[in-house]
Amino acid sequence: MIKTVLIGKYGEWLAARYLKKAGYAILERGYKNNLGEIDIIARDGGQMVFVEVKTRVSDEFGDPCQAIDYRKRRKIINTALVYLKKHGDTTSVRFDFVGVRLWAAGAMNDKIEHRKDIFEL
Repeated sequence: MIKTVLIGKYGEWLAARYLKKAGYAILERGYKNNLGEIDIIARDGGQMVFVEVKTRVSDEFGDPCQAIDYRKRRKIINTALVYLKKHGDTTSVRFDFVGVRLWAAGAMNDKIEHRKDIFEL
């Protein structure tokens, strides 16, 4: 359990670093409210971006993006709506996904996949 949490946190850190290099402004990491959690909240130009991060150390459980089912999407959307209401933000909103694959061979072989606008409000 602890190892899984650490792998997930490391993946989120790599994703945030990747997004910063791509020009995103990271507003929050690990945002939680009573409805759920959003891994990264960022700005990309004029858009508010809610980012789900999935980290894998093997292909045993398939493509990381496949882990975002209908229930997970609804949870992310509802959590984002609470965030937007609390912060009074009315800008354009987008939901992105960052998949991080960590390989035992070392960081040079790690792979980050970024998919923009994976679902809508």
